[in-house]
Amino acid sequence: MRRRNFLMATTGTTAAVAVPLIAQHSVGTSDVIRLRSGVDALVALDATRGGHDELERRALTGAAGALEKQKLGASQRIRQRLFSVAAEYTSMAAWSAIDARRTDRARGLLDRALYLAGVAKDPTAEMEVWNLYAMLARQSREHTEAVDAAQAAQHTAIARRDPLFASLAHVRAALGYSNLGDRQAALRSLGYAHETLAKASFDEPRPSWVAFYGRAELSALSAIVRNRIGEPAAAEADGHRALATIPEGFRRNRAMTTAHLALTQLHQRDIDQACATASTAFDLVAGHPIPGRMRSLLGDYHRDLITLAPDAGVAREWADRYRTEWSRA
Repeated sequence: MRRRNFLMATTGTTAAVAVPLIAQHSVGTSDVIRLRSGVDALVALDATRGGHDELERRALTGAAGALEKQKLGASQRIRQRLFSVAAEYTSMAAWSAIDARRTDRARGLLDRALYLAGVAKDPTAEMEVWNLYAMLARQSREHTEAVDAAQAAQHTAIARRDPLFASLAHVRAALGYSNLGDRQAALRSLGYAHETLAKASFDEPRPSWVAFYGRAELSALSAIVRNRIGEPAAAEADGHRALATIPEGFRRNRAMTTAHLALTQLHQRDIDQACATASTAFDLVAGHPIPGRMRSLLGDYHRDLITLAPDAGVAREWADRYRTEWSRA
């Protein structure tokens, strides 16, 4: 994966979004703050519901508004900050598409977001985009690209300066290596992720998009890595550790971690416990459509379940619920 490839398709993403006529007056810091508060609201919505069409639409509308405002910026500094906000909104739209497993749509949005982050000269926005590229590549099973994107994230100025961002970049690399079957590289990157996070201060102001990441999320991602490299017992311990500390408000994250925990239990042939755990994942997303990533993960669980225990009564019961939950809009 090369940066120049990511700079394609940088036009047309927000142009089609209708924006209201804006009064012709110069804009300043208060406008930037107001627009950024809209990003924060979308991050909170995503934590509860996950990616969906309305979230993407609102994010693109916010990006279009920020880009319209920057034409009226009172100074170059304000204009750059507005480009940064537009990058954040576009990244949120891309993330929504990733969570909904709309892969092609997500890639185009990330190309656009990386362009905007570059124009803004905002290393934190760049870090956000590379983090999402790593996730998208993993979803597309382009595991070498996932490692490349994680390494690009490691080299952003914010990752060199703030160990929390460095830790996130290292764990993305660990996930990529685990999917490539490179156990030693995965464990090495996972070690770096834990070491750098131990140096991070959690009192520093950071953008809301990275609020999900901390000790709990690192444990959740560690569980995925360890399960992929054939250590399901260690993965289960990490999964329990994550669920003990993931905030209740992060419902989608808790549901994803619960489903991954069920997989680690299944891979240890603890069929009854695995099915009970997997069922609670449905409860965590009750009231809303199941996001695409969640559907895919539960589909993986279902396939492994019928492979390992096709005749178990509890497996048939879980499969019945799976089909019922899958059909709800």
